[in-house]
Amino acid sequence: MNITDYILNEIKPLSLKSSVKAAQKLFDNFPITHFAVVENNKILGCFAQDDIQTIENKSDELVGYAHLLNSFFADEKATVLELLKIFADNDTTIIPVLNKEKEYIGYYDLCDVLDVFSTSPFMIEDSETLIIEKNENDYSMSEVSQIVESNGGKLLGLYVSEKNQGNVQVTLKIKAEDINEVMHTFRRYDYKIISTHENDIYLEDLKNRSDYLQKYLEM
Repeated sequence: MNITDYILNEIKPLSLKSSVKAAQKLFDNFPITHFAVVENNKILGCFAQDDIQTIENKSDELVGYAHLLNSFFADEKATVLELLKIFADNDTTIIPVLNKEKEYIGYYDLCDVLDVFSTSPFMIEDSETLIIEKNENDYSMSEVSQIVESNGGKLLGLYVSEKNQGNVQVTLKIKAEDINEVMHTFRRYDYKIISTHENDIYLEDLKNRSDYLQKYLEM
């Protein structure tokens, strides 16, 4: 699926000569957090709804509020993950899109990009989600792949989901007939399993040992 198929032009950008009233009306008519300001096909920035809706003089031109412009945009070749980062970093529901000549060609809507991501094989293919943790200096992506594949599994994708106190957590999407074998091997390589899984043999064994010890102490 080509993400550029989702570039929209329904909401026309405004210029700095547009009035505050026109900008406020735009926000009233569309469920967006920002709108683009364009001059001669060049992006000048984006105004945020929170800023525009507080301006009382509706007849003012936007040029008087240019200091409120936010600078963010995406290249037309941006990937879905890059787009999601821009959405998150700027707390926005739209992203202006520029072509290779740096000209404005439209915008991406957050809902569309989320739909693309949520229907990707990474998200919908039947698989196990496994979260592992290890010291950042000892973590190796090639080692992670080797562990999964050596146990007959298939790694659909992975990403670093958290870093804290020198450790790194990695979220994996895995297709495997026996996830216990994969988890057992990760533990042998000193990876900590953060996610919880039904029928985790290792945890069941620990629980049984704990129950036995508790009964022994109560004798």
